[in-house]
Amino acid sequence: MSSLKGKVALVTGASRGIGAGIARALAAQGADVAITYNASPDKAQALVAELKAAGVRAVAIKADATDAKASAAAVDEAVAALGRLDVLVNNAGVAVMKPFGDYTFEDYEYTMSVNVRSVFFTTQAALKHIPDGGRIVTIGSCLGQRVSFPNITLYSMSKSALVSFNKGLARDVGARGITANVVQPGPIDTDMNPANGDSADAMRSFTALGRYGKPADIGNLVAFLASDAAGFITGTELTADGGTNA
Repeated sequence: MSSLKGKVALVTGASRGIGAGIARALAAQGADVAITYNASPDKAQALVAELKAAGVRAVAIKADATDAKASAAAVDEAVAALGRLDVLVNNAGVAVMKPFGDYTFEDYEYTMSVNVRSVFFTTQAALKHIPDGGRIVTIGSCLGQRVSFPNITLYSMSKSALVSFNKGLARDVGARGITANVVQPGPIDTDMNPANGDSADAMRSFTALGRYGKPADIGNLVAFLASDAAGFITGTELTADGGTNA
């Protein structure tokens, strides 16, 4: 399959987990892929080698998502390395979970800088390069739509902000034929939220399917949104949560 052949995608925070699943899915459709990473250089380089072995061009760029200027600069690095940019996937995200009264100023700044501010400025930088008909996909969370349990107020707030951001963005770029959508994952088996973790049984119980999803489940949805087949889908949220919010 080669629905994205000739396209270049940038996936932020993609050295592992959902981001890596997205990068693999885009590459499987023929896209050349740039990824950003911060704390996992070995995993990032291993993924790049894997993507290259699959027959596409790939590059890893170090960028601290708490630094808005670094996030924006990573866009220019991706374009310099791969020649263009057609698809941006804002995937980098963090979660600080604790009782509301225990959150600190530092918790707030860290969460909002990665989950919201970085998305804003990375997208702004990307739009200087993305041509008419390009794609922007932002990874939110089903917990930004419905809060099913305590101690996630800060995370949920940051992810819900992406919904309004995306709706406004879709209006701003629609005249150029660029689509903008939010993908809202539920429990996905990753290093950050393993299917055998302490809270895994509780998370499974919230789903209609009774199981965790895989990074590929999110990657395949993103690859669809990046394709020509999704050209009339914009300004909306697509939830892939195994029925958590049903």
